[in-house]
Amino acid sequence: MASATTPHRPDSGPGPDPGPDHDRGTGPGPDRDTGPGTTATGRLGALARAELVLLVRNRTALFVTLLMPLLMIGSIRAGLDEVGLEGTGLTLVEAVVTGGLGMVLVIVVYMNLVPAYVARREELVLKRLRTGEASDAEILAGTALPSVALTLAQCVIMVVASVAFLGVRAPQRPELLVAGVLAGIALLGALAAFTAALTRTVESAQLTTMPLFLVSALGSGLFVPLEAFPERVEAVCALLPVTGVVTLVRAGWLGGADAGELVRAATTTLAWAAVAVFAVRRRFRWEPRH
Repeated sequence: MASATTPHRPDSGPGPDPGPDHDRGTGPGPDRDTGPGTTATGRLGALARAELVLLVRNRTALFVTLLMPLLMIGSIRAGLDEVGLEGTGLTLVEAVVTGGLGMVLVIVVYMNLVPAYVARREELVLKRLRTGEASDAEILAGTALPSVALTLAQCVIMVVASVAFLGVRAPQRPELLVAGVLAGIALLGALAAFTAALTRTVESAQLTTMPLFLVSALGSGLFVPLEAFPERVEAVCALLPVTGVVTLVRAGWLGGADAGELVRAATTTLAWAAVAVFAVRRRFRWEPRH
């Protein structure tokens, strides 16, 4: 898949072509204008505010971000009625709420960011932003910040409401729960950027995001805890991208995981995140696909 060429900066004058996007990666290049007028924090804040305005105006994106996670948690509850939880060490409510956290991560971060990146690319927003001071990483991160903030808010609300009203025990290892959520945000944000590179239109994002959603929902412990699967199936599912995140989140909230299991979960998550970031640096497209 050929990458788009990087536009010359207006103030750079004539010169040799800097090469395709994937040769530059997503970090700041030597031709960046990093004048003293702004800081990275200020640029990220400005990008996040602009993206938040666009998110609020988009009713479909708001539905996906705010209501779809609740509907999918209801689906988890219905699905678990058909699955025996004996041997998993989880009650029905615990399985639902911990799977619900993973569902929030997948839907609000991944499924919301893919069409956002595609829309900004097709509208030439990303291309224009690259002519300014913001680095490639800042552009991608600034676009993602509203989704990240909404994800964190929904996770906090879900934990507090579950403990206060559903009788779920308080997080046994809060630091591990927070680490799992943050790792999930980073991983799914990178996967969203890579999926956007493969997606031609905003409409087709509904199709390109479906494989990871289905694999995660059915095989990463969101709908059904892995312990309910046969041993060989469980071993395969443990290698899926989101499985490590769900394991860390569930262990941080409910406890009970041994050190070896946590190390395997963290290693799997970091490995997938590294692969996703590498793929984004090589393949992310900044100009419309024709």
